[in-house]
Amino acid sequence: MLPKIISALLVVAGIIHLLPLSGVLGAERLAALYGLSFEEPNLLLLMRSRALLFGLLGAFMLYAAWRPTLQPLALFGGLVSVLGFLLLAWSGPGYNEALRRVVIADWVALACLALAALLYLMARGKA
Repeated sequence: MLPKIISALLVVAGIIHLLPLSGVLGAERLAALYGLSFEEPNLLLLMRSRALLFGLLGAFMLYAAWRPTLQPLALFGGLVSVLGFLLLAWSGPGYNEALRRVVIADWVALACLALAALLYLMARGKA
């Protein structure tokens, strides 16, 4: 039963990480995601690249959901991603409503990944 729960939690976190992938399509999609303007070409390039990287991480987490040998790496990558963003969001001066939704989604992803990591360790007799 634990392996199925771990897989389900990885799927949820993976889907959350796939959501920004639509930003690869351009400035309009990024603006809808983050409530900001991305008309400056260099910023647009960086944000589209960021969307691609999140998509790759999300896809890896989905793949790892059915490959137990890859789950520790997927859990680590996901935890670093969400913890890093949440720390940056917490330490900054504030954010808009669209980014607040991203923060909430990352809290959900963090809960899923932390629980999955704990269950993974319990299943292996290490917790």
